[in-house]
Amino acid sequence: MEISKKRIKTRKEKFILTHHYYNRTGFYLFVWESLKKAFWPIVLVVLTLFFTNKYVYNINDGLQSMTETFSRLGVLITFFISETLLGLIPPEIFIAWTKKTSNPIVNLSLLAVLSYIGGLLGYFIGKDVILRIPAVKEYLEVKMAKNLKNTKKWGGFLILVGALLPLPFSIACITSGMIKYPFKNVVFFGLFRLARFAIYAAVIFKVVN
Repeated sequence: MEISKKRIKTRKEKFILTHHYYNRTGFYLFVWESLKKAFWPIVLVVLTLFFTNKYVYNINDGLQSMTETFSRLGVLITFFISETLLGLIPPEIFIAWTKKTSNPIVNLSLLAVLSYIGGLLGYFIGKDVILRIPAVKEYLEVKMAKNLKNTKKWGGFLILVGALLPLPFSIACITSGMIKYPFKNVVFFGLFRLARFAIYAAVIFKVVN
């Protein structure tokens, strides 16, 4: 009984110390600011899709044309390259595309897995490629100094934010590779990327017919 109480006390002390650490280093403020930044882009994407579809251009026809013009493999390859190299194309476009395919859930699942794998490859790009180029390394460390600093302090939480919110997931993974953050942690926290696609699809599928 006495040992059990000590364990509870130890866990409580660890929780309090962790809470004070995150509070002191600004982690809570960072998460809050990230959530605030993420809210309006999500709203903007949904409203843009809705009003464009209603008053400017029939998105459904465009997506149908995309489905008929480009092969499924071609779209998936393009998406994978984009998700590996800094998230150049918004994944929402591809999520909307899956709704017009014959197997929306299957294709959506493929997108989620490809995005996840692309992020993991991004980790090795940061670790084994970028760090070997002095000029690029110096440039990124200056331009992404804040991201590098935050990743060093909060690690998995930054990856979690990149996985769930409309921020380039691959950038978070590349940054993690640059500071040699444990890969197993990237693998774990990166799994939340799959949840992001499910959540966004639930919203976008209501806009796209």
